[in-house]
Amino acid sequence: DSPAGRPDRVVRVCRDASGNISLEAWEPGRYELTMAAGRSLRTEVAPLPEPIAITGPWEVAFDPKWGGPEKVTFETLEDWSKRPEAGIKHYSGRATYRKTFELSAARIGRAGSQLTLDLGGVRNLATVRVNGRELATLWLAPWQVDITAAVKPGRNTLEIDLVNTWNNRLVGDAGLPADQRRTFLTAKTVGRNAALLPAGLLGPVTLRASQTVELK
Repeated sequence: DSPAGRPDRVVRVCRDASGNISLEAWEPGRYELTMAAGRSLRTEVAPLPEPIAITGPWEVAFDPKWGGPEKVTFETLEDWSKRPEAGIKHYSGRATYRKTFELSAARIGRAGSQLTLDLGGVRNLATVRVNGRELATLWLAPWQVDITAAVKPGRNTLEIDLVNTWNNRLVGDAGLPADQRRTFLTAKTVGRNAALLPAGLLGPVTLRASQTVELK
């Protein structure tokens, strides 16, 4: 996860089919790339818009068939295993986070710029949709996806499907009568006192601008 709220990626270097080399930067400054043959390529990235933190309540929908509430509001992003509700604390499976955010036309229309959604921390897999368009499924850090092509001026809808591991449901079921359990084990490898694992969208969720420039 990103330390101190900084993006995991500061720059990304790309080469196109014609051999042209470009750099995508999430932070302004002067950059120099030294090639294997000793040739140096340079560029400068102008100041970028400040990141936008997506804060406030999130609507979260769990699957009642697996013990979760059909719909609940998280005032802030929280680890499921730290929640007081047993149906969330011991939930395993998919839950969908929903939220809207606003963007200005000027923020979207900057030439050569991209907008990255940074999810911060995820446990353990996330599928991201913006305005109904599925963009990516993330299972490794950095938990980031380019949303430039999906956003629009004004209100945008963000949906994130989160899936965690089976551990927490197995722990919860181990403390229930057999006829109330939703899972089973052929060998008793997880008991009622086993540790719960972090789960869900942990954040912080941030929109970060980047700029793509040619290296010469």
